[in-house]
Amino acid sequence: MNGNTDKPIAVALTGASGIQYGLRLIECLLDADRTVYLMASQAAQVVANMESDLQLPSRPEEMQHHLEAHFGAQPGRLHVFGRQQWTAPVASGSNPPEAVVICPCTTGTLASVANGICDDLIDRAADVALKERRKLILVVRETPLSTIHLDNMLRLAQAGAVIMPANPGFYFRPQSLADIVDFMVARILDHLDVPHRLSERWGDAD
Repeated sequence: MNGNTDKPIAVALTGASGIQYGLRLIECLLDADRTVYLMASQAAQVVANMESDLQLPSRPEEMQHHLEAHFGAQPGRLHVFGRQQWTAPVASGSNPPEAVVICPCTTGTLASVANGICDDLIDRAADVALKERRKLILVVRETPLSTIHLDNMLRLAQAGAVIMPANPGFYFRPQSLADIVDFMVARILDHLDVPHRLSERWGDAD
């Protein structure tokens, strides 16, 4: 387990399908008493409305209050930042989070990060994580993958990012959509050194 449990973890939601992965990740981090810095693209708000019962407000302050109530978060544990909020801690290498997770990650965001394009706070947070040698996890959700996507993944992997496509396993015979989501979230939490009991571990089953 990582001993630095006071350092925030940044989570970014983008417009790829699979918003439940990101929402469940946020819930688990808050349940583990971790501070979460949250960023959401405009497309992510649209996808959340399509794929879940959660309606994400556009204004960061309203989104924060809404999600605090939804997750039952303790005061001060969840901080939502706007897409152009350049005063946010994640925008500077002087105050980087412990890790940045983009979940789900569009191939557009993948391309921006791979090429150092910082048009919004999500791109900048990822750029800061790379340059400060902090953990960057990209949960890419796309299929099939073009050579451009694969080149961008390779470039980021060589720069130190963890490329974790949303490919849940089925060898534990999931019984529900929640089981499938938890399988992926468990893998993300493992890479963040956050303890959990979301899924069985290979070889531990009776």
